[in-house]
Amino acid sequence: MKETDIRKYAELMKELELTGLEITDENSKVRLERSVSRSAKETVYSVPESAANIHTIPEAKDYISVKSPIVGVFYAAPAENADPYISIGDDVKKGQILCIVEAMKLMNEIIAEEDGVISEICVTNGQVVEYGTELFRIKR
Repeated sequence: MKETDIRKYAELMKELELTGLEITDENSKVRLERSVSRSAKETVYSVPESAANIHTIPEAKDYISVKSPIVGVFYAAPAENADPYISIGDDVKKGQILCIVEAMKLMNEIIAEEDGVISEICVTNGQVVEYGTELFRIKR
């Protein structure tokens, strides 16, 4: 099953407020699960329609927000006992690996798109992240 298909199913789950979905075809079987807290649901319904489009909200000028491009598990290091890729205060260069987000047993490296200094790490090691979850803030 292609990643684009899985993303479509994940969006459908979110739209229909499903917590689980299992898809079986000739070659594969995929089970998607997600948890939704009550406060998250309330927040979604309380957002004004004009503010719902996140593309219209400008980012702050003093930092770059690095967000997860996929749903998965955040890992700060390449292995369980290894040092993390980055720490707060580290200088990072464009193209440098910042972390890994594991999705369906695939390890996806998240890289810096610009040079800067890590000012904040917004998630913890092993945390499940959604599409668009802020992972880091890089001061320009």
